[in-house]
Amino acid sequence: MTLSQAALAEIRYGYGFRPDRKPVPGANALLAGLKKADPYLKDHPAATIAERFAYRRQQIAANKAFRAKEPNGKAMAKAARQTRDKMYFQDFRLIFSRPVLAQVPFRERLLAFWSDHFTVAVNSHIDSLLVLDYQQHAIRPHVTGKFSDMLEAVVTHPSMLLYLGQANSIGPNSVAGERRKAGLNENLAREVLELHTLGVSAGYTQQDVREFAELLTGLTNGKEGFRFAQRFAEPGAETVLGKNYGGDKDDLGAIRQALRDISMREETAYHLARKLSVHFIGGEPVDSHVKAVAEAYLASGGDLMATYTAFLDHEAAWVPELRKAKQPFDFIVSSLRAVNLKPKHFKQFKLKDYRRNFIEPLTSMGQPWARANGPNGWSEDAEDWITPAGLTARIHWANALAQRHAQSSDPRRFLKDALRDVASDDLTLAVSRAETKHEGIAITLASPEFNRR
Repeated sequence: MTLSQAALAEIRYGYGFRPDRKPVPGANALLAGLKKADPYLKDHPAATIAERFAYRRQQIAANKAFRAKEPNGKAMAKAARQTRDKMYFQDFRLIFSRPVLAQVPFRERLLAFWSDHFTVAVNSHIDSLLVLDYQQHAIRPHVTGKFSDMLEAVVTHPSMLLYLGQANSIGPNSVAGERRKAGLNENLAREVLELHTLGVSAGYTQQDVREFAELLTGLTNGKEGFRFAQRFAEPGAETVLGKNYGGDKDDLGAIRQALRDISMREETAYHLARKLSVHFIGGEPVDSHVKAVAEAYLASGGDLMATYTAFLDHEAAWVPELRKAKQPFDFIVSSLRAVNLKPKHFKQFKLKDYRRNFIEPLTSMGQPWARANGPNGWSEDAEDWITPAGLTARIHWANALAQRHAQSSDPRRFLKDALRDVASDDLTLAVSRAETKHEGIAITLASPEFNRR
């Protein structure tokens, strides 16, 4: 099957077709969309980082009071739960409505890519409420800017500092280190080098990791979010990848310079180029494609728009084979776009609707929200997603969605709107022979064609 650039633009670089929206014709239109303003919180405001930290303190106090069986423990727990649920409602509406309703879905896909590249995962309700702020304020504003700015925003965000233990990393010879039995945590330093920038095979040493970790001491959280704690910072200069940082003054300036330098290394450029290829195209990256993207990145000083332009200008970006499987989040979003979910529908949803219809199904499909197995994020391999259990969960969810939207949809029209020229003759025949409307729609949503990208 030969797919048009418009079809590939919607499926590979977006979240699939919407019946009320014309397909993006190709690379130039994708890039033009990224140049438009991004009013992501205009209609759906979310809690600030200070409000999220206030809830965090509230919940910790409530847990302590409840465990101690204090008279007001239950009331405190109830109040904290109400605060949490209000924030969850705002967050879930934003998380799902933005990609479903997006006029520039490529931006939302890039947000998802970089959020996974800089994975944070949580195991508690307390910290899960920091993730939305992390995505929307550390990553989203920099999706079309400089990679070094995104890297700095990520490294200094409370969610990342908590996830990798940096908030409690103390220089052994710092003021705090000499007063308490607390140690250096190398997690953030290692993951920045191994996953976020250079790549695992870049040739840095354990000594680089150690000294980078010492340089990063001082990055921690206060009552309302990130702060730099001078008393945590390891004194003296640190040598990272052959360059000296700090010494005269231990502050954020030296950390920022190190992050800028690391972001502009050749190894970083090639690592990012390969990851973009694996994520959007799949299979083994084409060497000439990786080279072109990496060179554009370096020549532009790490400018991501220049990087995307080089990526999309290469013929490898438009190979017709759909090699990837939609991850569960992608599948749910593209399904909601296919049934033409509108703003009025999101206004009708309650928190229980988000949990029952989206959050719980994500877990059933194998991708629990904000709970990746490790800092390397979610798997890019199709076989990790199209498993017997995962596919069964997709089919059940697709059937439930089809039943809710079947009354206003003709299955044959739905197939055309949802897949355009991607639908095979066999799928077209199967839909036309469906005994009920909802069965025809479910067949489309559960089909291999719809689940590929």
